[in-house]
Amino acid sequence: MKIIKTKFKGLLVIKSKKFHDNRGVFREIFKQNLIKDKIIFNVVSKSKKNVLRGLHMQEKNPQGKFVSVIQGKILDVMVDCRKTSNTFGKHFKLILSEDNCKSVYIPPGFLHGFLALSNQNTVIYGCTKYRDVNSEVGVLWNDKDLKIKWNIKNPILSDKDNKNIKFKDLNV
Repeated sequence: MKIIKTKFKGLLVIKSKKFHDNRGVFREIFKQNLIKDKIIFNVVSKSKKNVLRGLHMQEKNPQGKFVSVIQGKILDVMVDCRKTSNTFGKHFKLILSEDNCKSVYIPPGFLHGFLALSNQNTVIYGCTKYRDVNSEVGVLWNDKDLKIKWNIKNPILSDKDNKNIKFKDLNV
């Protein structure tokens, strides 16, 4: 596995390899020694094409997230919400797919969201904290202040994500 540092402190892209043989494919996704935080909670989401999930975070109990795609392809987006960071309010995005074997570690204090690009997409998350429903917050995917180019005009959104707040109203 190869770690690629970004201009965002603590935000890492991890490149792994796939091994093919007559039985199929084998791929290592995560090794605890890659990041300093401990992953304690894992979840899976499945999304059809043009589903946009996000932008989400936990305000009071921020989670670090290790995100990888095991089926399909997504545009993964993170927004730095750490007030003392040089990259506060800036976003980072990349394509994660089963083919490119990239994963991303998002440290606590980032909004996270993704757009599903394939017909079927399966995303796994390893989180550093448990889900805290009372701490969850969402920011509008198309907030003009964030200037994120999603390359879609009408994504499929949840009712909850349709009611997300503006970035300037985030209480971090």
